Amino acid sequence: MTRRMYLKTGMATVGGGTLAGCSSLLGQGSADTESGTESYSVSMSPMGNVTFAEPPETVFTRLTHHADMAFALGRGDSITAMHAPDYYDGLWNQFVARLPGVTLDWTGLYPSWKPEKEKLYQLDSDVHLADPAWIAKQDAWSRADFEEIATKISPWFGNSLSDRHAKPAPGWQEDYQYYGLWEQFEIVADMFRERKRYEKLAAVHDEIMSTIESGLPPESERPSAVMLASADLDEIYAYTVNDPGFLTAHTRPFEVSDAFDGELETNTVVDFETLLEADPDVIFFLGGFEPGTSLPKRTEAFRSDPVASEISAVQNGRMYPQGARYQGPIMHLFQLEMTAKQLYPEQFGEWPTYEVGPYPEIPADEQLFDREEVATAIRGEV
Repeated sequence: MTRRMYLKTGMATVGGGTLAGCSSLLGQGSADTESGTESYSVSMSPMGNVTFAEPPETVFTRLTHHADMAFALGRGDSITAMHAPDYYDGLWNQFVARLPGVTLDWTGLYPSWKPEKEKLYQLDSDVHLADPAWIAKQDAWSRADFEEIATKISPWFGNSLSDRHAKPAPGWQEDYQYYGLWEQFEIVADMFRERKRYEKLAAVHDEIMSTIESGLPPESERPSAVMLASADLDEIYAYTVNDPGFLTAHTRPFEVSDAFDGELETNTVVDFETLLEADPDVIFFLGGFEPGTSLPKRTEAFRSDPVASEISAVQNGRMYPQGARYQGPIMHLFQLEMTAKQLYPEQFGEWPTYEVGPYPEIPADEQLFDREEVATAIRGEV
């Protein structure tokens, strides 16, 4: 593997006692000392400091916030694996359709929700843009498993427990660090040596955040809200909108009140009676942009039910689509714009009527971020 030249420097800051020495291997990969390429170091929890001799060319991902980061940095075609690739290819392309000159194709990739070690050898990716502490929590991989992959294939370099500031698995808890979405994106950009792409996208993000912060109405005029996800009405999952972590990075800035007043844990199954008791002013439908999903059918199911029809959001027609919680920077920009218009149309402009298909066309003078600026960053025109 002469293309791969990784060396681990220092020691990772996770895992106390005897595990600290083991964690120092998580950034170690194959080394090629004959090329003479100048190396560079990047640090991220929980791996610690990892040294790369050249930017990775192929990228294993587990969750879509990392896949979106790679895509934003011009590496959308370099991804070798991701969670539910065909599903998320369809969903992400609903938004990519509005970025001129940009394409994305994740179909047919290895579905990595439960990654098999043998498959990682076959993929032979240059970096594993995934959080070993997250995988350990979900799939009970051992330290030896992670060390084997890092040593024999390529390093781990990702952070996912920043999603909701969840507690890591035993052995990963000491000094685990949580990052904001764009804070982690900056670190990933440094790993790929894509500082200019990052800075261009960060400038777009800073501008839309400034617009939002300056345009928020008084607290008394802000609605209550909840996010729902359901394949059918038999099982409706409710998600809070103000929890810490990047899963709510597109709703938290708007400072709406949680419809459940903090009494319901996010990702809880609820029924119409529970929703009526909470009586949200706004309902967000997670996955409302899924290809083939009819938002009118979802809203009609609420309007036609004798209980759900009494909810304020239903009566006032304030039921809106959302994209994905595991958002990277590109999805985040679109979701900030749509959420601003859905919550505060007087301040940020009306949200267009949406039923099915790609993210709606919004006139240039009503857009909250410049599509061409984002597209040129992805295309590398920086």
